[in-house]
Amino acid sequence: QLQLVESGGGLVQPGGSLTLSCAASGFTLDNYAISWFRQAPGKEREGVSCITSSGGSTNYADSVKGRFTISRDNAKNTVYLQMNSLKPEDTAVYYCAADRGSFVYNVKEYCSLRRGMDYWGKGTLVTVSS
Repeated sequence: QLQLVESGGGLVQPGGSLTLSCAASGFTLDNYAISWFRQAPGKEREGVSCITSSGGSTNYADSVKGRFTISRDNAKNTVYLQMNSLKPEDTAVYYCAADRGSFVYNVKEYCSLRRGMDYWGKGTLVTVSS
């Protein structure tokens, strides 16, 4: 069964840090660009960050630039999202998603938070509150 599983969410105080993990089972991630999305209560889903299959390029939403870092370890079949200086407005369910790309979209070189994803995880809740 092909699936993505997020972990690492929890309750953290403002200014604190968390690291989320996205692990794949049933397939290998090294042919996929991986993205993180989040959805806060009552709000639309928002793209947070993505990383190419090679790990050579990343993108971030303006709201998290300078605070979040995406990385991957293909040997462990896992992608990470390091989140620092967390704010209450970062509270959301965080999802990872995989994009295999296409003949005209090479995920070794590009990733985008606007593309349709091929696989989604079920999410992990991050709550930033004092």
